[in-house]
Amino acid sequence: IFLQNVRLFCHIVKISLHLLKLYIMQHQLLLPSRFKTIGWFILVPATIAGIILSITGFEADWLNTTVFAFFNDEVFGKKQYFSFIHTNITNTFIAVLFIIGAMLVSFSKEKNEDEFIANIRLSSLLWAVLVSYILLLLAFIFVYGMAFFNVMIYNMFTVLIIFITRFNYLMYKNTKRATDEK
Repeated sequence: IFLQNVRLFCHIVKISLHLLKLYIMQHQLLLPSRFKTIGWFILVPATIAGIILSITGFEADWLNTTVFAFFNDEVFGKKQYFSFIHTNITNTFIAVLFIIGAMLVSFSKEKNEDEFIANIRLSSLLWAVLVSYILLLLAFIFVYGMAFFNVMIYNMFTVLIIFITRFNYLMYKNTKRATDEK
């Protein structure tokens, strides 16, 4: 009975993924290809700034400001809900730029988007989610203390990073294979 349930579950997952693929192909939930270039122009500097920020802990003085916060819990302070707080938003600014750039790169069509590229896109997305959660699982098992907090921060970005890397690698590999065959 257990094996029958596993087979049924696998069959349901396979059908669901096929339906998701058909839905994506029919509805094209992607931005026009010109947004990919804009995304790279945002993503590359944001990535460099993020690496520098994580190494040095730099906070720009001009980014000290008052912002609206849904929730604020200071280390030795009180919890605040729906209030204005004074803080440095360097981390927020870089993270927002990174996420916007990565989403533009990830969710923009290729110039010649077809079913093959859509299949690579879907495969890369599934692969990115799987790898990201395997890394997160390993972090839950083997990383503790403040290092775990850092892992959780970086994990916010891993799905996009892995997807972009995997998708562009497969596109490069297939483009190279096509030019080698000519």
